[in-house]
Amino acid sequence: MKKIGFVGTGVMGASIVKHLLKAGYSVAVYNRTKSKTDELIAKGAQWCNTPAEVTAVSDVIFSIVGYPTDVEEIYLGKAGIFKTATSDKILIDMTTSTPSLAKKLFAEGQKAHIEVLDAPVSGGDLGAKNGNLTIMVGGNESAYRQVESIFDIFSGKVKLQGPAGSGQHTKMANQIMIAGTMTGMTELLVYAQAAGLDLESVLETVGGGSAQNWSLTNYAPRILKEDFTAGFFVKHFVKDLKIALDEAKKMTIELPGTALAEKLYEQLESQGNGNDGTQALIKLWWPEGNEPTKK
Repeated sequence: MKKIGFVGTGVMGASIVKHLLKAGYSVAVYNRTKSKTDELIAKGAQWCNTPAEVTAVSDVIFSIVGYPTDVEEIYLGKAGIFKTATSDKILIDMTTSTPSLAKKLFAEGQKAHIEVLDAPVSGGDLGAKNGNLTIMVGGNESAYRQVESIFDIFSGKVKLQGPAGSGQHTKMANQIMIAGTMTGMTELLVYAQAAGLDLESVLETVGGGSAQNWSLTNYAPRILKEDFTAGFFVKHFVKDLKIALDEAKKMTIELPGTALAEKLYEQLESQGNGNDGTQALIKLWWPEGNEPTKK
């Protein structure tokens, strides 16, 4: 059985590692904040001091961090993954990053005959906990086939989308759709409240019709409970939408709905809500995060 390395054990990474450990894999871990690996180490994971150390003791190395700059650091930095990567290893970045960086890492790997896959995920904290993430992969098919069974451990849907960068482009398409469902779900609640409707009743009803979607099912109930913990951080969604708009500009297409969502989320982040979950968008209308008392 292949030894797995994992760099980045935050909201998503920690749950994925737990699934891998439960499946019987040996997992070496590194995280910038070591305390976030304590539970994983207690469950049998091996701590390493750097991404390079993780790579040295692993066959397949996964990473999921915050921003493209973080990806560059853990792969290309002085103690990065490429420092100890060899041709018998497969590197898989699951961070939502830029297609151009995915292509850069792939090209860097090809110089040393190392396979690199970009494999961003969708499904949030619940998808990671339940092991049914959606994974969008870019890279060589031969490498993908070697690790497909590992992806299956923590995913409900995984598919190779094309060459390097294709996984990231698919994730951008995913985020564009989510931007629309999040703004729609938020405005639904604002409208229904202003109309004097019972919000739980409205959600139950429209959720059984054509308005049903993942955001409505998973995030609207959190809003009613005033639960703004992050299944996916506002600050990371702002990053994703900026990437999507940058890529759209390169392809000379306009995405006005996505541009509006990016402005709204940027406003939300500027008000100090960057570490909230994306459902906190409601705070632009309900500043206290709860349904305002009708006068």
